[in-house]
Amino acid sequence: MHQSVMASEAVDALVTRRDGFYVDGTFGRGGHSRRILAALAAEGGLLAVDKDPAAAPAAAELRGKDARFEFERDSFTDLPRLLRRRGRGAVDGILLDLGVSAPQLEDGRRGFSFLRDGPLDMRLDPGRGRSAAEWLAGAGHGEIARVLREFGEERRAGRIAAAILRARQAAPVATTGQLARIVGDAVPAGRAKRERKHPATRTFQAIRIFINNELAELESLLAEVAALLRAGGRLVVISFHSLEDRIVKRFLRRMQRGETLPRRLPVMGRPAPGPLRALGGPRRPSAEEVAANPRARSAVLRAAERLEAAA
Repeated sequence: MHQSVMASEAVDALVTRRDGFYVDGTFGRGGHSRRILAALAAEGGLLAVDKDPAAAPAAAELRGKDARFEFERDSFTDLPRLLRRRGRGAVDGILLDLGVSAPQLEDGRRGFSFLRDGPLDMRLDPGRGRSAAEWLAGAGHGEIARVLREFGEERRAGRIAAAILRARQAAPVATTGQLARIVGDAVPAGRAKRERKHPATRTFQAIRIFINNELAELESLLAEVAALLRAGGRLVVISFHSLEDRIVKRFLRRMQRGETLPRRLPVMGRPAPGPLRALGGPRRPSAEEVAANPRARSAVLRAAERLEAAA
């Protein structure tokens, strides 16, 4: 059964008005959405968004039980359009639980995990774009190495890319099992033992992020988020690796600092603060949650609040 990570902490940070309207930008199987609805009064509302078609049945079931709930099968980057279509200028809170969910990882047909052999797909929306296998069939050494290095922080990116090119001369790299074996053979056994993780972990992460344009989509929504929140509204983001968390941390720092001026420019008074203020530092799951759900061990939660617009 899927367990939503840091569910209590996320909802406590997000919901400040029981009659407010909120957005769950990554519905998944609805764990966070159910918690949000439980915290809302009858006048409250929730819009959930997810591009994965497998999320739709769980959303339909929840919609049948709770009229306060709405669902859109779409990317959270389209949130401004989705809210305009509903006549909503701003909302009381937005939650993002990034990465892939346990059901996605456990479904071998999706191709997200090296632990289950299946088609090398990795698309969050299987109906859009190229699969991982299609990309690997045509990408050159430099492109593969760049993706592994940039999105997986893989130090042996060049070596792994060369191994993939050699392997595909004999047969297309079409399954997760094939890719995991290629990477495993290319990475020294000593390194994998020292790091206590499968040698293909970073490669699978990198290709998934690249195929789904995950970091660019996160940056796209963050650029709009201040305008989507009403004064006092909250942004809550749960990240699972350093690349996502770095983007969120730097964004909040910029939004809190506000406009930066040249150091020698004479300014009357203090510069106005930015539109958001961070609510404390990064939060991590409790030891009890990590023991019950090992997937939670790398989670980082950051929250921020929309300030009143300057007069």
